[in-house]
This record gives sequence, C-alpha cells and structure tokens, in this order.
Amino acid sequence: MSEKRKTAGKKTGRKKIDIDIRTLDKLCEMQCTIIEIAGFFNVSVDTIERRVKEASGIRFADYFEEKRGAGRASLRRRQFQLAMKGNGTMLVWLGKQYLGQTDKQEVKQEGSLNVYTMTSDERKARIAQLLAQRDGLGDNGGA
Repeated sequence: MSEKRKTAGKKTGRKKIDIDIRTLDKLCEMQCTIIEIAGFFNVSVDTIERRVKEASGIRFADYFEEKRGAGRASLRRRQFQLAMKGNGTMLVWLGKQYLGQTDKQEVKQEGSLNVYTMTSDERKARIAQLLAQRDGLGDNGGA
C-alpha cells in the first residue's frame, strides 16, 4: 500500500488552534494589543490574524477598530455614570474633555514691564518697586 493511500482522508499537519471569538472581542474592547491577545491565547500574532480573517472576513486592524469602539463607549458610559453619581474628580475631568473647561489662573499685572528694553539699573529699580508694593511699603520706601 502506498504512502498516499495510508493518509487518504486524513488531515495532516498540526491541529487547528481554536480561538474563542467572544473572548477575543472582550480583549479588543479592553484595548489589548495584538501581542497581548496572542499571549493570552498562547498563539502567534499570525494565528490571531488568520482566525479573525476566517471568522469575520476582515483584517485584524479593521476588526480591532470596530471592537475597540465598543470598549470606548462602555468606558465613556461608566465615566458618565460616576460623574452623575457625584464623583467630583470625574465631573471635572469630563468637563475638561468634552466641555472645553480648563484650570485657569488669573494673573494681574499693573502697568507695563518690558524687561527686554530696560537697562540693568532700570530692571533692579522696577523689581525693588514691585517688591515694595507687594510688601505694602508703597513708593515712599517704608517711611
């Protein structure tokens, strides 16, 4: 009997590694990289790419973008829920992210001060004047 007949009808090569697509989806939603996903399943990156192509008909990068979007929406929903429950930190953060709010510090400057056109003696005199004003000594030097 020839070698061909012995293997006729039998598959040769390694057994196909199955990847649980639901678990893969969750890992994508959690923003895991393809390397992390491959490590989770203990397979190569190429195997992940092949299984995604077989299951969905699209490249891993496109598949990942779809699933990552769902993860982002879940995260945003949870952040919003925390904010609505009164989490001050989350309220401030979301306000900055989506409402353009910022931490602003007002700086009040009296008069003009152009240190680039002043001489060294003028800068020293102006600094002394500002320090005196700050310390409540005014223009009379504390007398």
